[in-house]
Amino acid sequence: MIQIVIFLILTLISVVTLACIFPLSVYCVTVHIRKRSNRKWLIRLKKMAIFFIAVMILNMGLITVSQVTASTPRIVDESGKTPVNSIAELRRLELNGRKQWISLRGWDKNAPVLLFLAGGPGGTQMAAVRHELAELEKHFVVVNWDQPGSGKSYYAEKTQDITIDTYVQDGYALTEYLRERFSQQKIYLIGESWGSALGIFLVSQYPQYYNALIGTGQMIDFVETERIDYAKAMEIGKNNGDIALIEKLMVNGEPPYYGKNVTWKSAVYLNYLGTYMANNPEVHNPGYNTFRDIASSEYGLLDKINFFRGVINTFNDVYPQLYDIDMRMDYTKLDVPVYFFLGRHDINAPTVLVEEYEQILDAPHKGIVWFEHSGHSPWINEPDRFVKEVLVCFLEK
Repeated sequence: MIQIVIFLILTLISVVTLACIFPLSVYCVTVHIRKRSNRKWLIRLKKMAIFFIAVMILNMGLITVSQVTASTPRIVDESGKTPVNSIAELRRLELNGRKQWISLRGWDKNAPVLLFLAGGPGGTQMAAVRHELAELEKHFVVVNWDQPGSGKSYYAEKTQDITIDTYVQDGYALTEYLRERFSQQKIYLIGESWGSALGIFLVSQYPQYYNALIGTGQMIDFVETERIDYAKAMEIGKNNGDIALIEKLMVNGEPPYYGKNVTWKSAVYLNYLGTYMANNPEVHNPGYNTFRDIASSEYGLLDKINFFRGVINTFNDVYPQLYDIDMRMDYTKLDVPVYFFLGRHDINAPTVLVEEYEQILDAPHKGIVWFEHSGHSPWINEPDRFVKEVLVCFLEK
């Protein structure tokens, strides 16, 4: 947090200094053209320029230090000691030629490996999972992956060049790394929102490498989901007399959206529905703790900026590629156990679509686990029960 404050102060100082340099430069040039003496102003301009450069160097140095020193906290038990066989690493990998980051956390390196697939596309939940699901670290080596175009892996690939296959192939490469490093024949998957779809893509293409998949906030049909969400936001807006929202929705029109403003148009109804769920008294622990997560030690200052850039830019470039996908048509047979952890009050990813999919899905084991006090994110809304159900599905069945 101190780094953020210093960075903001230095940035503000540099902006103010630059704002002073510009008119002073214009004045000095004007005086010079008129062949008047301007030595005093030139000296002042030079001092300002040197000061500006010094502040910028300090800021660049601060950013560099923050990136180099980013880390994930060590595992500690109830007495504050670190278990002998524990693991707590922040590691950069090269997956198919793309540099990407993962965190690895667990009380025992020999425990089963669990890969968490974040939502988005473009989202990073490396810190959020550590905060909300720390209990899982006692039973698994929990791996969080900043996918291409998100957080610490924002520069892995140009966002306009990222495809769905990019995620699938890099996810497979990461799986191979984890299997080899931890001597595990198979690993477990949890996918959240967009990550729930990526999880299905991975187990469909490489079933031999996964023990089971849990999808939460499960996405099924992307176009239908967007249309349902749009209609739901319009319905709630009309019931609440929210004229401003209704006007924005009408101007944007019904999704799907394409082009440069996909993120901003989608955000109109997605943010509205998110606020609606957060205000539902039946939903416990509502909303994301964004400021806590951004301030977490896993992210350097550049990562903190890319935290938002991923959500905006990567989502905009990648999400329209998902419009043609409908799990009910394209992924009706999976050769691994699949479980859906659904919030009873989720109006972001319509649960009726998941129920339809679960009915037609052919899998060795399948099922829906309902979370009565959750919206789109049961792992945040009811983390204790979420962990308990993960253990039942993954280790007791």
